[in-house]
Amino acid sequence: MKTNRVKWLSMKALLSVIFCVMCVMSASAQQKQFRLDELIGGGDSYWKLRPENVYTSWWGNIALKTTPEAVYDLNTGKEILSVEQVNKCFSEKVVFSAHSFSFPFPDEPVVMFTKGQRRIMFDFHAKRILSDITLPQEAVVRDFNLKTRQTAYTVGGNLYVYTEKGDTLQISKDGSTDGSDNIVYGQSVHRDEFGISGGTFWSPDGKMLAYYRMDQSMVPSYPQVDIKSKGAVGDGSRIAETYSCHYPMAGEKSHYVKVGVFDTETQKNVWLHLVGEKDDYHTNISWAPDGKSIYVFELNRDQNHMRLVQYDVATGNVMRTVLEEKHDKYVEPMHPLTFLPWDEEKAVMQSQRDGYNHLYLLDLKTTALKQITSGKWVVQEFVGFNTIARRIIYRSNEADPRKSCLYSVKVSGGKRTPLGAEEGVCYQAQLSKNGASVISAYTAPDVPRSINQLSTTTGKGMNVFTAKDPWKENGYSVPTFKSGSIKAADGMTDLYYRMVLPADFDETKKYPTVVYVYGGPHAHLVDASWHWSSRGWETYMAQKGYITFILDGRGSEWRGRDFEQATFRKLGTEECKDQYKGVEYLTSLPYVDKDRIGVHGWSFGGFMTTNLMLTYPDVFKVGVAGGPVIDWNYYEVMYGERYMDTPQSNPEGYKSSNLRLRAGNLKGRLQLIIGYNDPVCVPQHTLSFIRACIDAGTQCDYFLYPGGQHNMYGTEAIHLHERITRYFEDFLK
Repeated sequence: MKTNRVKWLSMKALLSVIFCVMCVMSASAQQKQFRLDELIGGGDSYWKLRPENVYTSWWGNIALKTTPEAVYDLNTGKEILSVEQVNKCFSEKVVFSAHSFSFPFPDEPVVMFTKGQRRIMFDFHAKRILSDITLPQEAVVRDFNLKTRQTAYTVGGNLYVYTEKGDTLQISKDGSTDGSDNIVYGQSVHRDEFGISGGTFWSPDGKMLAYYRMDQSMVPSYPQVDIKSKGAVGDGSRIAETYSCHYPMAGEKSHYVKVGVFDTETQKNVWLHLVGEKDDYHTNISWAPDGKSIYVFELNRDQNHMRLVQYDVATGNVMRTVLEEKHDKYVEPMHPLTFLPWDEEKAVMQSQRDGYNHLYLLDLKTTALKQITSGKWVVQEFVGFNTIARRIIYRSNEADPRKSCLYSVKVSGGKRTPLGAEEGVCYQAQLSKNGASVISAYTAPDVPRSINQLSTTTGKGMNVFTAKDPWKENGYSVPTFKSGSIKAADGMTDLYYRMVLPADFDETKKYPTVVYVYGGPHAHLVDASWHWSSRGWETYMAQKGYITFILDGRGSEWRGRDFEQATFRKLGTEECKDQYKGVEYLTSLPYVDKDRIGVHGWSFGGFMTTNLMLTYPDVFKVGVAGGPVIDWNYYEVMYGERYMDTPQSNPEGYKSSNLRLRAGNLKGRLQLIIGYNDPVCVPQHTLSFIRACIDAGTQCDYFLYPGGQHNMYGTEAIHLHERITRYFEDFLK
């Protein structure tokens, strides 16, 4: 009897184990698996799994909430304006969603919205149209001024102003109209470096317009091949055509930039008599509050000497050099002056002069510079002013290098006030007219989205909305996202990483691991946002049984000047050492298969991927390099010379980073992918590396996207990530 009872208990235990296993398998089977188009932007499926959002804005000091149908007072719930109300006042349907509404005048019931090249301003109390203008279909740049309600715009290479009366004023006549872009007005210059994002700048009263003129006629043109629409039935055309884009390579001729000022009342132009050389950089233009002068940050081509220069707009003459900043490596002005609303003789300036980007108060009478914020952290964004309490609102990572939180501080400096909890990443901050209140949107590793309305004096406020996790709510199998730190190759500096583990992770197993890398300036991959800022492709790879590992090494952003400048004149050297430290950490983990380590990156990350495959050929078995820089001789002047100097002055640095010269080191499987018409990392990079592999007797694989540029979008992005995934599936798993 005793023996039978033991057998019965053993059978009962076995059945219990089987039942538990079946329950686990059943639960696992019930969890959804992601499709790639649900994780990569390019279709409707992607947006369905993004965190829910509440759209907010301000009308003066009234906080607004917007739905597709209407706009409401965020605090009272009262409807302000609906799409239906607007459309009733027009003969046709002019607006489809209230998300296109903006309220430009804080004290007037005016809504503004656009429909193609048409801009409408509508008084929603009086129910009447204030203005309804349509720019030419060819207009590209569109810069609207609220004071005079004039619009600056470009057609081809020329610049125009459309006045409130309906007149068109032509500012330039010598801009290129033949598609050559030899001379262009009113457009972004210096290839969008130094914080430049536009080429027109209205005066405070809206009566004068400062603008860029760029002459690229001396810059060599890079040839591109256009195969689009060729060979269609009956079109009579089969042969591909060529077109060119101006591309100033490091050490070669750069374009010349001038700054003009156009008076819309007198219709006269004045050119600023810019100091320095013709190929210097003229950045971060700002008008003095009285509209009589302009401040320009000017940088020599070597990028190690910056001057802040004030110009008289009536004559174009130099009034004075306000201040200068030098560094033996480089100086990088990224932000214009911001004048105090209550004191026109003082302005806030941003600088890395103490080693970290901080706020300074510049007295324009005495040129004295007083530091407002300080510490071994960086100000990431100047948000604005609380004009009542005379405080500055800004974002910084002072709480943690991976965080980006909102703070306020008195203009005189001193103690800083956190606005809300010091957690996660504040990705949007909208200030009321007087700056006394801010709508802050943030995300954290376990918080998809949270929106709060806060006092910029006390930091207190209320939660407006917190999104649920759409992945878990919809029953998807979610990987594990982790973050931690290791030491850099210098043995002292902390580097932060993200690791993504499969949902069914078992630490007793060995997993193939892919290192995703960028590694270059002005970018970071790891922060304390949702899932530690993980990309959708990493989840897709985790679902297929891979671990992905991402490390922000020295040279990346928001860690201070010395951290970024550690790579100066030797791009790819220190970065590779840091990534290898990441690999050493990975291989110390019992569940990482050291014989199955791959690497993938795009742009600078494509350079790093190729570099790592050649520097550590026995470590990385498979690599996918997208849009890679192969030889910095072939990269553009502004970026390349900042970090590498010129090929003439730094031949050893250019030689050591030239991956063509090490093509013979390739052992593993490497696939290079480019957009066939990439204007950033031109195809010459990849084609020259393929040639070098042929000459060295090594093998690489190659895939291109006809018509594709530096990045892929839409369905091409989905196709691209399937291509990348298949390569690892074929050769790493």
